[in-house]
Amino acid sequence: MKNNYSIGIIGLGYVGLPLAVAFAKKFKVIGFDISAERVAALNQGHDATLEISKDQLKNVEHKDGIGLIFTTDIAELQSCNVYIITVPTPIDKHHQPDLSPILKASESVGAVINSGDIVIYESTVYPGATEEVCVPILEAFSKLTFNKDFYVGYSPERINPGDKEHTVDKILKVTSGSTAEVANEINALYGLIISAGTYLAPSIKIAEAAKVIENSQRDINIAFVNELAIIFNKLGIDTHEVLKAAGTKWNFLPFKPGLVGGHCIGVDPYYLAQKAQSVGYHPEIILAGRKLNDSMGIYVANEIIKKLVDLDIKIKGSRVLVLGITFKENCPDIRNTKVIDIIRELQSFGVTVEVHDPWVDANQVQRLYGVKNIKEVVFSEYQGIIHAVAHQVFLDTIDFEEINQAGTFVFDVKGTLPIQHVSARL
Repeated sequence: MKNNYSIGIIGLGYVGLPLAVAFAKKFKVIGFDISAERVAALNQGHDATLEISKDQLKNVEHKDGIGLIFTTDIAELQSCNVYIITVPTPIDKHHQPDLSPILKASESVGAVINSGDIVIYESTVYPGATEEVCVPILEAFSKLTFNKDFYVGYSPERINPGDKEHTVDKILKVTSGSTAEVANEINALYGLIISAGTYLAPSIKIAEAAKVIENSQRDINIAFVNELAIIFNKLGIDTHEVLKAAGTKWNFLPFKPGLVGGHCIGVDPYYLAQKAQSVGYHPEIILAGRKLNDSMGIYVANEIIKKLVDLDIKIKGSRVLVLGITFKENCPDIRNTKVIDIIRELQSFGVTVEVHDPWVDANQVQRLYGVKNIKEVVFSEYQGIIHAVAHQVFLDTIDFEEINQAGTFVFDVKGTLPIQHVSARL
């Protein structure tokens, strides 16, 4: 294994930035992002994702041949010998995988790599994408030959946004490489920063497949309990009490109903489904689970409308406050949030919907979704309160019991509040 690595990280989001900070404690790291705004903020010590603190960024300033540099100029990465691509791989409006960010990143890296370099992908892809789609691009733009002049690896990201306990170094890392020698080298490289250890997969395709099924499995399990919630609601049974009782069995899996958005669980199953369909198999369970989870926002909104009608509250013109609009608790990311599905459905009934989320930028919410994010809240001004995202700040500062007792309808989407403190829950 070499000891003179110079590492280029392409994409400085939830995955790339923590990885860059971790590697920069041991090597020279150049972090590249196409967003000039993002790079400028990082150079000033501010991470908008709130995954990395200003002190952490300061502690890896470049000096003595190691540390971290941020840039928007891909040419500055030409001195690197390891490139790690951590760009997003979203889906389009038709739920088809959108590989354009990873294709463009491959073009950029292909233009700067040299003989002997290693390119590692961490972005979610379907099995086979690294070698079948990305490698030809690297060859075309570098004029180099795969597995002779340059090598590739795949090490799926396992970042959990907002989780300050399970940080990148504390999550076991799956690794792989295009040759046995390179696979061992990549595995050893990650082993230098991952205290939780590494697992060397037999091939790149196996590592790719492992990534998509991790989140597909969670998606299916959540879809199952979401369907249970619908059934038990019709039966007049509290779903969370059922799950609590069933959870007393040693091998019962502790999943809860809820909204499934974000960039992993709500996306990865479509990558696996597309690949399955390309080889002539139409996956039923995977897509059924995805369809059900995609429908939960509308289901929740309609349940809220029914509850408001039962309370003789006039729907059109009523005011409802949604607590939280991010895709998960304790993080500022509003992209691919399923809370917006609740909001849009309520608006279709003529309900005036406002949001209160101290984690997000009000201008961004207004720009992306056209929804007003209220900073100061008077709960009595609303006919309904929806606890949509379980930010710790809500649990610490809001007296839901008092709001409920004052006559304001409180619906708990997350099921994290005591049942006696809310009017209804999923």
